[in-house]
Parts: sequence; C-alpha cells; structure tokens
Amino acid sequence: MEANMIKIDWEKQGGLLPAVVQDYKSDEVLMLAYVNEEALRLTLETGYAHYWSRSRNQLWKKGETSGHLQRIEQVRLDCDGDTLLYIVHQTGPACHTGEKSCFFTLLDSAKGE
Repeated sequence: MEANMIKIDWEKQGGLLPAVVQDYKSDEVLMLAYVNEEALRLTLETGYAHYWSRSRNQLWKKGETSGHLQRIEQVRLDCDGDTLLYIVHQTGPACHTGEKSCFFTLLDSAKGE
C-alpha cells in the first residue's frame, strides 16, 4: 500500500480526507469521518480505524472508549485521490447515538415526476 500513498492528494482539502465507512458484510454505509496522514498510517499499521476529530482537533481510534471497534478489511482510495473508503468489521453500533449507522434520518425526497 505504501506506493499508493503517493497518489493521495492531501493538499486539496487542507490535509484531511473524508473516509466513508462501509460494513464488510452488508455493504451498508455506517458513517463518514475525516483522516489525516497520521490517522491513515495508524489504520494501516494496526488494522483498526483511526480518524481525525475536527471538533476536538485530535486523533481518535474508533471504539476506543465505547468498545465499538472497526476492524479494517480494506482501505480504498477514489480515482481523484482525495476520498477514502474504509470497509470494516463493525463491533456494535457505528453511531455515537447507539444507532447501527449514522445515516438513520430520512429526509423527504423529491419525486422525479
């Protein structure tokens, strides 16, 4: 994976990349978080998801306090080199609210009429 690190565009978004997190078994999108270089390095080294908290301005390992860990199955980089996809084995809920996914709120959608 080290060779692919060259393709990552860290500058485009100020040193942070969005990381879409998807469940390995169900393909459900669980959450979106942000990653800096150190968080990605730790993720690849440890096999567990690490992120950068924009609100706390610090690194965090998903599930470190809750026990709801994300074991990495794959990390993929998009074609523009500016977004990551973490495919994970999720322990417990992914959302801090206790929901399985952070995407549980349904908005009214426009009908294509």
